[in-house]
Amino acid sequence: MEPERPATKAILSPYLLILIFVFFVAALHEDMNNIFRQLPLKDPGRLGKPPPASSQGKDTDVPLAVGEKTRGCDVFYGKWVRDELSRPIYEESECPYMIPQLTCQKFGRPDKAYQYWRWQPHGCSLPRFDATSMWEMLRGKRMMFVGDSLNHGQFISMVCLLHSVIPEDAKSMHSNGSLTIFRAENYNATIEFYWAPFLLQSNSDDAVIHRIKDRVVRAGSIKHHARNWKGVDILVFDTYLWWMTGAKMKILRGSFQDEKKNIVLMETGGAYRMALSSMAKWVKKNMNLRSGRVFFVTMSPTHTRSEEWGEKTGGNCYNHTTLVEDPRYWGSSSSTSMMQIIAEVIEKMKAPITVINITQLSEYRKDAHVSIYKKYTPRLTPQQLADPASVADCIHWCLPGLPDTWNELLYTKLFFP
Repeated sequence: MEPERPATKAILSPYLLILIFVFFVAALHEDMNNIFRQLPLKDPGRLGKPPPASSQGKDTDVPLAVGEKTRGCDVFYGKWVRDELSRPIYEESECPYMIPQLTCQKFGRPDKAYQYWRWQPHGCSLPRFDATSMWEMLRGKRMMFVGDSLNHGQFISMVCLLHSVIPEDAKSMHSNGSLTIFRAENYNATIEFYWAPFLLQSNSDDAVIHRIKDRVVRAGSIKHHARNWKGVDILVFDTYLWWMTGAKMKILRGSFQDEKKNIVLMETGGAYRMALSSMAKWVKKNMNLRSGRVFFVTMSPTHTRSEEWGEKTGGNCYNHTTLVEDPRYWGSSSSTSMMQIIAEVIEKMKAPITVINITQLSEYRKDAHVSIYKKYTPRLTPQQLADPASVADCIHWCLPGLPDTWNELLYTKLFFP
């Protein structure tokens, strides 16, 4: 008879232990990804400051890899690099969804230099924009841009970046009032734009007739427009340009239907803070952030005063085909103060909003504005044609052009938060 063997404890195979560990790390990585996506901005002060001198000129060409985060690389700080191989990403004439306010080549711009600049962050390279990957992310989802005409330009840019991989019989674009929808049937997905320049209800909310000098914004009215945003999976919003009416803003307390309207004057910065706070509260309460994302695009700069970038007084963006060369150029002080308000609101509210900081990188691009190369309604008079700088649009941007870079940054933050 064999001797009785002593009892032993069950020991897991070392290979099984390794396998369990790998699964644990993978699960933890995914959980941390979800957590990091919800974190508010951690360095609010930097939004309102130019890049430190030590960051200038330190470039490496390390591309972001799949699954990699951008935490080790601030993609919003870098420099513009001339690139005639990969730019432009699409041709103006190849995008049927262009609007005549942005088609600079069609309306006579003699140069294309503005199309050949690529944004190069200090320390890494942006991933190449891939339309098919973007549509796979959007499959069965709604992506909506909410804001003003600058956000509308970014929306048009996104459609131009994405439409070419969709079969002709599977794509469509239509508008209904404030809402414009591009639909890709084969992905059951939409990219949408909703006109709401103040986010809150205002007397400038008509999608066509909204050029009103005496602007009035209704306090506490975020739900007026936001009812149209419910159910959106990816929300990209902006608000800035329409607030620039001076030191004071007219705020309506009550309703536009009231016979006697209670309108008060509020300091513009405080009114802007009120609108952003309303938006942040709405996002926190109404967006499904387990499966969705929210982005705020910072202010798009204007180039209406050439003395700001060191040239003679009285000029603007007209006839400019080169960039601002000073890497520390930061534009006007008003954008700095507004950037600080953005940072403070998002940090205070702990709102899970990702900031797309386009301001500093766009400040350098005095060359990329529409200028006089767009459709004017009504047409320019002989007197205006004799002085083109006086009617130059130094607010909006040619396409293809700078807004494509904004969307590359949005793409980066979608895939590499």
